[in-house]
Formats: sequence, structure tokens, C-alpha cells
Amino acid sequence: SCFALMLSRSAVNAGGASLVSPCVFSTAAQQRSTGDECGPEDPHDEPKHPLSDCALEHKAIRLEEQVRDLTERYRKALADSENVRRRTQKFVEDAKLFGIQSFCRDLVEVADILEKTAESAAEEAEPSNPNTTLKKIYEGLSLIEAKLQSVFAKHGLQKMNPVGGKYDPYDHEIVCHVPAEGMQPGTIALVTQDGYKLHGRTIRHALVGVAVESQE
Repeated sequence: SCFALMLSRSAVNAGGASLVSPCVFSTAAQQRSTGDECGPEDPHDEPKHPLSDCALEHKAIRLEEQVRDLTERYRKALADSENVRRRTQKFVEDAKLFGIQSFCRDLVEVADILEKTAESAAEEAEPSNPNTTLKKIYEGLSLIEAKLQSVFAKHGLQKMNPVGGKYDPYDHEIVCHVPAEGMQPGTIALVTQDGYKLHGRTIRHALVGVAVESQE
């Protein structure tokens, strides 16, 4: 019986080996197959670049043209921005200088009245006139007028003195013509109303009389 038991165990062992062997061989085959797949690739199977040299050259030319175009646009944008900045700065400066322009127009009318009043007082305050009150009034008006003109000059407001100069339509307005007696025709012979400029800009035209040749 012991011998029979040994034979049966041998048979079982032999059967188990026969059953295991196919699995072992199958696993080894799989490993060899997997190893082949994961092995180094064939250098001849590397993908080639999809663009040829000619296509790359054309693409580079297009890119250079785009760069030039963008650079030119950038320069124009910078120039436009600088122009806008300068115009804005000029507008702000003009607003500071000429913001009182309307006020100055009204104020020079007061200066006209003061000047005419001083002239009238000067005519009345003759040396032969014993009335000292008129003389004091005239002196006071003269001081006020001088101070007013000083304030005008401080703020860039100046009275024109066109007598003897050439007629300029941007600064003068002709109200009459007078004979050119000792004056060159076309020059300003008299002023009926003073003109004023604010920082070089005419805010009120001078009313003038221009000399013309007398017709005999």
C-alpha cells in the first residue's frame, strides 16, 4: 500500500506539472512579446517634419512682414499718442492763460470810462482855474488809471498803440479815413477806441482811422 501511495503521489505530481507547464510557457511568451513591443524603435520609423524647407522659408517671410507691419503700427500709435498729449497740454495752458478773457473784455470798458473821465477832469483842471478840487480829482483819477494799467500788464493784458503803424485787420477795425497829411497812406492816423491784447491774442479790436491820399 505504501508503494501504491507513492505511485499515486508521483502521478499527481506529474499531472500538476503537465497542467502548469502550458501556463508557464504562455506567460513567458507574453513577456517576450511585451519586451519586443517596448524595445527600441526602429530609427527608420521616426516621423518626418511635415513642412519642407521651401514652406518654412515662406512662413519666415510672412512672419517678418507681420513684424514690420506691427512695428509700423506701433510707431504710428506712439506718434498719435504724443500728438494728443501735446494738444491736451496746449489746451490746458490756453485755459489757464485765457480763462479770464471774458472778464478782461468787460474790464477794459471800465478802463475806457475811467480814461475819458480823467481827460474831462484834465480839461477842467487848467492852471488858470482856481478850483483845486478838480485838480485833486484829476490827480486821483490819473493814479487809478495808472494802477489799473499796471494790473492789466501783470496779467498779460496790454493796450495797443497803433498810431503811426500799419493797418492790420486782425488787430484793427477801420471806422473812418483821414487825409494823409505828412503820413504814409495806409497807416493809422488816429484811434477812436483802444484795442487790447491778452497774452498776444486780440480780445478787442482797436477802432482806427486810416490815412489816405487826398484827392484834389
